Amino acid sequence: MATIEIKVPSVGESVTEALLAQWFKQDGDAVRKDEALFVLETDKVTLEVTAEAAGRLHIAVPAGSTVKVGAVVGAIDTISAAAAEIDQPAAESKKHPRAPEPKPPVVEKAPASPPAAAAAAPPQAAPAAPRSTVEGLPPSVRRLVAEHHLDASRIPGSGPDGRVTKGDVLRYIEQAKAAPAAAAAALPAEAVCPPCEGPAEEVTRKPMSPIRKRIAERLLKARQNTAMLTTFNDVDMSAVIELRQRYKEPFQQKYGVSLGFMSFFIKASVEALKAIPAINAYIDGQDIVYHHYYHIGVAVGSEKGLVVPVIRHVDRLGFAQLEQAINAFVVKIKENKLALADLDGGTFTITNGGVFGSLLSTPILNTPQSGILGMHRVDRRPVAINDQVVIRPVMYVALSYDHRIVDGREAVTFLKHIKECIENPERIMMEI
Repeated sequence: MATIEIKVPSVGESVTEALLAQWFKQDGDAVRKDEALFVLETDKVTLEVTAEAAGRLHIAVPAGSTVKVGAVVGAIDTISAAAAEIDQPAAESKKHPRAPEPKPPVVEKAPASPPAAAAAAPPQAAPAAPRSTVEGLPPSVRRLVAEHHLDASRIPGSGPDGRVTKGDVLRYIEQAKAAPAAAAAALPAEAVCPPCEGPAEEVTRKPMSPIRKRIAERLLKARQNTAMLTTFNDVDMSAVIELRQRYKEPFQQKYGVSLGFMSFFIKASVEALKAIPAINAYIDGQDIVYHHYYHIGVAVGSEKGLVVPVIRHVDRLGFAQLEQAINAFVVKIKENKLALADLDGGTFTITNGGVFGSLLSTPILNTPQSGILGMHRVDRRPVAINDQVVIRPVMYVALSYDHRIVDGREAVTFLKHIKECIENPERIMMEI
């Protein structure tokens, strides 16, 4: 029986260590070739590591450990593919991947006086689920069980073969919360003391992930090492919205992607950067370095934190290629397949807080870049046009810039270019 070592892969020249965040399998499980084994988190990206061959997994380093690039974290004893399938059918593995129990967060409780009556135990409406229904829980269910410190074997399962689902856990938690209230209501009024009625004061302490640490460091560096200033403008989105509605279906049918606002703002940003090249430059010591190309970073929020993948040479791309590139990055982020090369080399950044409902914000520079454009939600507002008050869909836009290299006049002119391009989209080429 041959053994294949599982090593931490290199994810970039500047990255020497990573956090082994989660194992998707347990020690001794059968794995298939190319099946995801564990998640690595670095200060820039999160990625999944897959099995090089089928076999039996042996875990050497537990989840939550910081590991060096090249370190051995486990091994695979290779066995025949048929044996691996017998131990773990492919369909069942995909449907119910097993993962180790996540480490519960450290919960600190403030001192509280003992209650007059003990809280009722969680309801026992159904017999305890057999052990077989507890094993093989999806990661989302395991995480919920760990967060609430529950005994999964006591939760009745309603899934196939008595398997515990996320809904079962949520129902169990609701019943557990209702039981103490019912017990307290049954006690005589004088038996309930006022100090015991208040909820326990709890806090949860969790270590920062490598990505969150890196985000914090970069944001603090941007505030400390740049003369950051923000200017604002508003944009009438009527023309873009009308254009999207008119060509929505043919665009989708031809290119397989939806036509969004972001591609319009990327195109408008290129025109504005050409007019104001200082915003596409950066300071290097005593020099100003001007870029003669346009690599635009698009900020994308994820469960792990904000990442900014870069679309290169956007001035050479059409609307469809831009939308396809954005969709491809979103898929990579969801599947933990974003590479460091996807994040490097940006000359300007666009962030869209409007997707989360933001009305207005002051985005922080993505150093060493000198400018970042903030988009926001579209609201219908009364505006004066030709001395008439009309209702128009309006978006506020914000440009944060490094005042050491960009003057206020240039920043205002930049936003005026954005406004003109969006309000008159025929100025930027449409390829549909």
